[in-house]
Amino acid sequence: MKSHKIIEYQKPLKLIEEETPKPKGTEVLVKVLYSGVCHTDIHINDGFFTLAGKKKIDTSSMRSLPFTPGHEVFGEVFGFGKNARGLRLGQRRAVFPWIGCGKCDTCETGFENLCSQGNRSIGTSVNGGYSDYLIVPHSRYLLNTNGIDDRLAATYMCSGVTAYSAIKKIGKLKNSDTILILGLGGVGFSGLQICKAMFDNAIAVADIDTQKLKYAKRCGAKSVYNTLEKDSVSKLLKKSKGGVSVVIDFVGSEESSAFGLASTKRGGKYILVGLYGGQLTVPLATIPLRSISIIGSLTGSLSETKEFIKLAKKGTIKPIPIEERPMIKASKTLSDMRKGDITGRVVLKP
Repeated sequence: MKSHKIIEYQKPLKLIEEETPKPKGTEVLVKVLYSGVCHTDIHINDGFFTLAGKKKIDTSSMRSLPFTPGHEVFGEVFGFGKNARGLRLGQRRAVFPWIGCGKCDTCETGFENLCSQGNRSIGTSVNGGYSDYLIVPHSRYLLNTNGIDDRLAATYMCSGVTAYSAIKKIGKLKNSDTILILGLGGVGFSGLQICKAMFDNAIAVADIDTQKLKYAKRCGAKSVYNTLEKDSVSKLLKKSKGGVSVVIDFVGSEESSAFGLASTKRGGKYILVGLYGGQLTVPLATIPLRSISIIGSLTGSLSETKEFIKLAKKGTIKPIPIEERPMIKASKTLSDMRKGDITGRVVLKP
């Protein structure tokens, strides 16, 4: 099989021909039909996440090189081990990638995506979908998405469920409350569409890209703000009559967090999803004085993914823009994403 692999961190991927793996026990061999390209793939290709200043979290120990990225996968059952159940060849399924150790308290409560080991996550710790085939450890991670566009179903395994899990943390709102979506990448656009499906509240969006803001307005955003404009916060505060009730930050930079926290009203929530990097500096006294909540949200659980798929099958979530590219353009797509040249999601096809 052909796979696009990280041979050296911070370098372009390399096309490698290797032996197609053989599934054992409960394992399933999936023929990749589509693999989405996520901003997290950039961090994986780098081998680190950025902290404040020049500090970094080195993630290279999480995987062995050569390594195949790709955690947004839709494919076809091509083979399975003798202990696999409930499958037949040719079934088309989305692959849930956020697989934990399966033994710790976190995994046993259903939140494998938060497992401290995280040593089985597809495309981040074990070989993923930038390939012709991949191994899935158990059939429970193969999800029926019939009725949803196959390419879109692939992206739902990260951008969809990540946005959904964050939005679930909003809780109850009053009719007058405003939600702010910060960042209009693939996850941010998913967040906008999911918010529209789950809430009747006004949704504001903010980004640095004028074209993305115009598109968000066409997609139903009540108001849009360019964070590069000096008066954008004051405009938002005036429009929302004192601040928004919830900010969902899909960027996670020092600039986006400053904008988000400045826009949050007393008693509001700032939900951080993005992993761009930097440092959040907040005077501690202002947190209780403003009674704000700062919440982190990482991907989503298997049960949340099933909930989200059920919601998506109802047809109430407008699809995000999807661009299909041949798998050979994997490295170029990562480069385009670094430059912010992608609206919505790119899916790669072997």
